[in-house]
Amino acid sequence: MATRLLILGGTTEARTLAARIALLPGYAAILSLAGRTATPLPQAVPVRIGGFGGAAGLVGYLRTEKIDALIVATHPFAARIAANAALAANETGIPAVRLIRPPWQAGPGDDWRLFSSLEDLVAGLGERPRRVLVTIGRQEAHAFAVAPQHHYWFRSIEPIEPPLALPDAEFLLERGPFAVDDEVALLRRLQIETLVTKNSGGEATRAKLDAARALGLPVMMVARPPASGLPEVETIDALLDFLRHHAPPAERGA
Repeated sequence: MATRLLILGGTTEARTLAARIALLPGYAAILSLAGRTATPLPQAVPVRIGGFGGAAGLVGYLRTEKIDALIVATHPFAARIAANAALAANETGIPAVRLIRPPWQAGPGDDWRLFSSLEDLVAGLGERPRRVLVTIGRQEAHAFAVAPQHHYWFRSIEPIEPPLALPDAEFLLERGPFAVDDEVALLRRLQIETLVTKNSGGEATRAKLDAARALGLPVMMVARPPASGLPEVETIDALLDFLRHHAPPAERGA
């Protein structure tokens, strides 16, 4: 027998965590992916794909699969998933923890404008046409349909579906990490005036912020959603320490 872990993933941190846990004796982990990416990267542990059907469905899965601990390693903006995980952990009584990368912090020379929602950010673009690089992924790209006066470049890992109803929109299909020099060259080549992003944190896509600072460009950024109510850690080492205290590995022969 082993201590059974469910990892709600979809991030680089979740993939790295799964690889670490796969090497630890006494643990058996399942990595759950929402299925939004058609070509997910290989994983070191068994994978399930698809939703659970809300908090109630997650409770049922935890009980059916006899999960001993729940790890939320989803995107910092996956607020609903984190909230459902908190409800399910409370209902089942199993220990749960959230691995969440620290948010980006503005430094000298940064021109960041923070918004509480993507809708507020889109309105904040104003009426004057701008050349805008949008780096929020593809799930919420349609929010920009209400501001068709701008020329957009949308960067995402996979194509945006259904196609956007915008007269001036172009698309960059790329997966990070990105280098600062390459980001500077991109912003210059496209003559970008404004960078749009979310405060996702992490190093894989931070280069765009450094590039915007180097070029003196404003960054319009959606602020982090409220905390989920789960205990939160920022590093894999801290998460493994949490597991050792709250869901220790099963001993051999147990």
